[in-house]
Amino acid sequence: MDATTSPVVRLEALGRRFGDQVALSGVSATIAPGEFVAVVGRSGAGKTTLLRCLSRSVVATDGAVHIGERDVKSLRGAPLRAHRASVGVVYQQFNLVKRLRVLDNVLVGRLSHLRGLSRLTALAGRFGAADRDIGLRCLDHVGLLSRAWQRTDTLSGGEQQRVAIAKILAQAPSLILGDEPVASLDVANGAMVMAMLRRVASETGLTVITTLHQVAYADRVLGLRAGRLVFDGPAASLTGAALASIFGEPPATQARREPPDLAQVELVAG
Repeated sequence: MDATTSPVVRLEALGRRFGDQVALSGVSATIAPGEFVAVVGRSGAGKTTLLRCLSRSVVATDGAVHIGERDVKSLRGAPLRAHRASVGVVYQQFNLVKRLRVLDNVLVGRLSHLRGLSRLTALAGRFGAADRDIGLRCLDHVGLLSRAWQRTDTLSGGEQQRVAIAKILAQAPSLILGDEPVASLDVANGAMVMAMLRRVASETGLTVITTLHQVAYADRVLGLRAGRLVFDGPAASLTGAALASIFGEPPATQARREPPDLAQVELVAG
């Protein structure tokens, strides 16, 4: 695949309220093109809300989100649709049509690029040769070219998640978001998918921002607690004190132990 470069992502005092409930408050960070960022925190810390503000499936109530030159918060109409088409989201449940062939699922990622008759014929399952070539290259990129003509439900869970990532690559996004992308997979398949996603990000120059417990794959970790950013740094800096600031104080018996190499273990967010 051709390499791309993601734009700079800037969060400026980002806040989001749902009625009286504060989901995010004062979150500021600048994410460079090509960074692989893990967002960690307890359930309810604001991780998914942060991703939704980036994709603009929800609108920030305070502050700003800039992706490149775009002020995401202010987008409406066609510019908003274009922004959403430029953001690929990896879900934990794959978001595939299981009865379709693998390649057909990948080609769904091309729909946002098609207009008029080309789009109508694609909706009927007939994509042009150029789009099929893109789909096949994306499958090759995730190591599943040989499975292109199989029904998707014949693949393992890890393989299906790789198909979902190939579909996102076919979309040609400028940013990839992951919402617990390996939460439904076993440890071995989860590790395989994360290693592959890390490689894809590295080779394409795409920025990946994902809620994740396996921080070893990340260049950088953002830790949220009660909607506030309380940690921003490399995974190797996740000391016991840093973890306590994100997840709360550990039990006394654990606090007395030497902290492990936290960049190499899975964080369990209670």
